[in-house]
Amino acid sequence: MKQLSRALSPLAPSLFSLAALSLMIGTAQAAAPAHKAAAAKPAATKPAPKAGNDIIPLPLNPILPASQRVCGTKTASGVSFTMLRPATGPVPAEEDYVLVNYIGYLAATGAVFDQGMHATFPVAGVIPGFSQGLQMVPKGGIARFCIPAAMGYGAQAAGPIPANSDLVFQVELIDYKTGAEIETMRKARAAATAPAETAPATTPAPNPAPAGTPQQ
Repeated sequence: MKQLSRALSPLAPSLFSLAALSLMIGTAQAAAPAHKAAAAKPAATKPAPKAGNDIIPLPLNPILPASQRVCGTKTASGVSFTMLRPATGPVPAEEDYVLVNYIGYLAATGAVFDQGMHATFPVAGVIPGFSQGLQMVPKGGIARFCIPAAMGYGAQAAGPIPANSDLVFQVELIDYKTGAEIETMRKARAAATAPAETAPATTPAPNPAPAGTPQQ
């Protein structure tokens, strides 16, 4: 902000000069004779352009409203959830790996602190409340998790997340794989990228000696 102010400061004298010039012109026109003012043609006025819907208002604050910071069903652990797009079928287990779109924000203010598209990670590799929430969403579903601080980062601050913060996540479960499936995929990929084995070099057989050549 200070750099922006310094960049604009050289323009200030010219802006003030324009303002003074406009004032002088307005005063002179007001003092002009009536017959000259009547002879002047009225200036054509154009309607002010309307703001388009594609214009992003500034400043842009990634803040989620209070209506999107609440969840319905509460579990015994204190984690609450709301299914935003229900789905049917099995849900991932703790040892599985998930592919998700997600956005995380603070329950108190709605400030977004993290988001990801097509993120892949193990269900057991995240905070307890997020892990529990993932295990309640079938493939293709979208849910909102409300995670109390005790099931999040607790009394420890984490980057933009203050200590003792309740968290909210919106999560779309695109797909998931079991640990065994992931291991099979890793082995197949490793085999496909491994360099091809080359046969050991062989010494060519000596040419037979011409007829009449003495043999040793």
